[in-house]
Amino acid sequence: MLNTSHIQAISLDLDDTLWPVWPAIERAEATLLQWLSDHAPATAARYPSTLALRAVREQLELERPDLLHDLSALRRESIRLALRHAGDDPALAEAAFEAFFAARQRVDFYPDALPALARLAARFPLVALSNGNADVHRVGIGHWFHAALSAREFGVAKPDPRIFHAAASAAQVDPHQVLHVGDDPLMDVVGAVAAGMQSVWVNRADHSWNHPIQPHLQVVELGALCQALGI
Repeated sequence: MLNTSHIQAISLDLDDTLWPVWPAIERAEATLLQWLSDHAPATAARYPSTLALRAVREQLELERPDLLHDLSALRRESIRLALRHAGDDPALAEAAFEAFFAARQRVDFYPDALPALARLAARFPLVALSNGNADVHRVGIGHWFHAALSAREFGVAKPDPRIFHAAASAAQVDPHQVLHVGDDPLMDVVGAVAAGMQSVWVNRADHSWNHPIQPHLQVVELGALCQALGI
């Protein structure tokens, strides 16, 4: 059960907690494909669909596990690899990635997300804690966050306890005083509990829970979290 008296700060996952991630990724991949068509036609001809480009990235995931904590580097290097295979200039990868990354920051918030962020930020310091590469400032919510930590910048990803402890340090509280909120059972809930935090599972799709470690609270949307916290 959630113990609200301990909570002095909240850490929040981003993708699939505040917005659905795949519409943003698909939009960004379409933007990348168009950029390649305009600036690297040989690459666009060799990889004529977003699925073909995604396959290059997925193969690189297998070959470069050292990049799994840094999705930006993984995407950038997959673009560079595609350019090289097609005979285009690999240096174009930087500009191509920037086109992708700008589109990736265009997110469609869940209806409850922005009102809940305003309510939560008025009561607690908020820390964004993500394995992805969304930028809270570029998506327009940075003013609600005390800090933002990503696996790319920190060097390790959730569920590693070190990144949760870094979030607590950023909020200037102890881990047991942090409530972590996220959608992923392993990365968010199990990871946060193992790091000594309370956790909230945001279960928008009504999935069943299949882990021995339980969330302290389960909600279908963030307004219910605000109600549970009395704010």
